[in-house]
Amino acid sequence: MKLDSIIALCQGLYEDLGLESVKAWKEAGTGRKAIGYLPVYVPREIVHAAGMLPVGLMGGDMEIIRGDAYYQSYICHIPRSTIEMGVSGRLDSLDGVLFPSICDVIRNLSGMWKMMFPDKYAKYMDFPQNFDPEVGGKFYEGELRALQADLESLGGVTVTPDGLRESIALYNRNSELVLGLYDLRAEKPWQVPTSELYLLLRAGNILPVEEHNTLLEDYRAALEDVDRPELDNSRIILTGAFCEQPPLGLIRTIERAGCYVVEDDFVLGSRWLTAPVETEGDPIVNLSRAFLEHSVETASVYIGDKPKGAALVSKCRSREGEGVIFCAPSFCDPALLDQPMLASAIEREGIPYTEFKYAENTGQFQVIKEQTGTFSDSIKLWGQT
Repeated sequence: MKLDSIIALCQGLYEDLGLESVKAWKEAGTGRKAIGYLPVYVPREIVHAAGMLPVGLMGGDMEIIRGDAYYQSYICHIPRSTIEMGVSGRLDSLDGVLFPSICDVIRNLSGMWKMMFPDKYAKYMDFPQNFDPEVGGKFYEGELRALQADLESLGGVTVTPDGLRESIALYNRNSELVLGLYDLRAEKPWQVPTSELYLLLRAGNILPVEEHNTLLEDYRAALEDVDRPELDNSRIILTGAFCEQPPLGLIRTIERAGCYVVEDDFVLGSRWLTAPVETEGDPIVNLSRAFLEHSVETASVYIGDKPKGAALVSKCRSREGEGVIFCAPSFCDPALLDQPMLASAIEREGIPYTEFKYAENTGQFQVIKEQTGTFSDSIKLWGQT
């Protein structure tokens, strides 16, 4: 598959706010069901093992009319666009939605969803904040088994241990392919534009994991046939966009302003686990242990006594980042409350940074282009301070 065709396919899926591809998948088989999920992370392996399609919901660039009537103006944008998609019928192809415990906004959205769509399955997914295997681990195992039982009842199926292990293996492969592209981008950021990588990640929200794995493999192979010029851009670490996603135009603007993004937290659910899930033994226990031991460090995860900002500094060093851009959605409490502590950590290391906020429907990027362009130029002119 040629590179242009791959990107065109991903672009089409990115713009598919009515989930037409999900409808087509359901119509291609008897009794198929699709389960939506909000950012950042859910155990998609269990949904897949139940024969259902996990569908990542990340809002979208659309006119919000009815959605604004349900939420205050001082919270982030994603719940309003999600409500708008629901009441406008765009999400009718979903048989249920999972709401992970990321913040109070998502918690409240789960309750709102249950009232607005009482005939649809909805579950608030609680994640452990105590990472002791005998405490948080046992709690999370219970949550996973409850989700499995719900999906079995909804789909009239039985999830077998072997079936769940097969799903885990598929998602392990998916994570391996995604992380491989991240490593290649860090090595040759001119060869793997972040705007393309972002579209590939977003495609993984919609496609069955088997098809997404093939698409990632095809993209990697197609890169061998292109030779892109290396530019004198600054190597940037971008952080803060782990939940509500930036519009594609914003990412392209950052690149055009002279920045190579060599690490980011876009579509973080596809890279939430930093090591493969074990495929031997009880798969539920393995999923729980993977969450406790290998969750990525982000603003929505309790890190105990670990020094705040150490992971960001480590990313800067390992990816040879020359500066950091704090790019967070407006009114995102987890990201914006973390930012001062993260900024202090990188300041102590002499790493320059800048920051701005966005909404998923931001349409004007000139100010951001000027700001990030100036930041990139200052790095090239004066280096790290």
